[in-house]
Amino acid sequence: MNLTVIIVSYNVRHFLEQCLKSVISASNTLDIDIFVVDNGSEDDSVEMVQNLFPQVKLMVNQDNRGFSKANNQAIRQSESDYILLLNPDTVIEETTLIRILGFMENHPETGGLGIKMIDGKGHFLPESKRGLPTPWASFCKMSHLSQLFPRSKFFNRYYLGFLSENKINKVEVLAGAFMLLRRKVLDEIGLLDEDFFMYGEDIDLSFRITQAGYINYYFPESRMIHYKGESTRKSSLNYVRLFYGAMLIFARKHFVGKNKLLLSLVILPGVYFRALIAVIYRLLNYISHFSIVSFFSQHKLRKHDNAINRVVLIIGNKSESQKIKDLLDLDSAGRLTTFSVLVNNAIRDPVFSFEIVTGKSLIKDIEDQIEQNHPAEIVFSASDLTTDQIITLMVLLKNYSIPFRIAHTDIYTIIGTNFVITHPDIKVSA
Repeated sequence: MNLTVIIVSYNVRHFLEQCLKSVISASNTLDIDIFVVDNGSEDDSVEMVQNLFPQVKLMVNQDNRGFSKANNQAIRQSESDYILLLNPDTVIEETTLIRILGFMENHPETGGLGIKMIDGKGHFLPESKRGLPTPWASFCKMSHLSQLFPRSKFFNRYYLGFLSENKINKVEVLAGAFMLLRRKVLDEIGLLDEDFFMYGEDIDLSFRITQAGYINYYFPESRMIHYKGESTRKSSLNYVRLFYGAMLIFARKHFVGKNKLLLSLVILPGVYFRALIAVIYRLLNYISHFSIVSFFSQHKLRKHDNAINRVVLIIGNKSESQKIKDLLDLDSAGRLTTFSVLVNNAIRDPVFSFEIVTGKSLIKDIEDQIEQNHPAEIVFSASDLTTDQIITLMVLLKNYSIPFRIAHTDIYTIIGTNFVITHPDIKVSA
């Protein structure tokens, strides 16, 4: 039972480093190969992988070949029974790989498998389980009927809102951010369709898996963080071109014949309309940002007269909390106030068995600190907490709507949604 993990990366150096650390932590005694396919990154992603992860098989493209072509490059070089396609802006749990491989071994009818994804704020990502984007499902999504009736089997087949996010279920579509595939199925149906540059290839491959008689499963007994869109911002014109272009490719490829009229009269106009709205939204955002920048430039506000008091809650042991504070101090433009919930680094069992210096349960201590100090962000120490524990806390605390970060003091980096602090050349407090 062996596994190849393939990560296609483009200009996300720090997210890639965090992702690789989580994959290696989850590999344990498994027979695993890790491929990183760099699609012409202009940051130092390639050098980072070469220097810090010599066990990784690195493939370097001189330009951006897209998601499908890059994954296919690595798949053709791999020899394992299972292939995991994984986004670089993800963090998996320590038990993820052993759990998903166990499920595949016990369910030979499975062609592909996806897991429960949460975003950087602790919220469940509905694309963790999806239905096939038929003309009707796509129409309901684009017309927002699926949002009006989120639990309806009739109106929300796109995100399968009628299926529990906490139960194993058969699904039609897997997310390309985490897609575990059986080698013999790929040998039968072929690799990713390279007509898709980015987006849509996961839908197409999932559809071909089910057409061949295999089952795709949603497996929520393992979770991961997916920051989403670090390589291609959803507000960008490039995203609009890629995403809506992929929708058109898939619709034209699979919905012809009896659905051709519906495709022409409903789906295509809907796609073009949504693309137009996205472009207008992008332009309005740009104009708004330019106006704000101009205002502050004209008024020349001085930092020391308008210092911002940044309140941060740190979850970690005493020494790690100090290191994290040192990193935050270097990044802070105003006054920085930090509070810490201290945990016993010697205990790495499930989150609620953690010893807390105050004697309270971990979650109660954190909630007390939030109520008393109103932090602007919460930083988890990756040295003191497992990914499983961090995800559990993020989910439990999501209703506070406070941004979450993960600190890796060994690489002097703190990461969150659209957020990176890094100071590779400094020495932090011991």
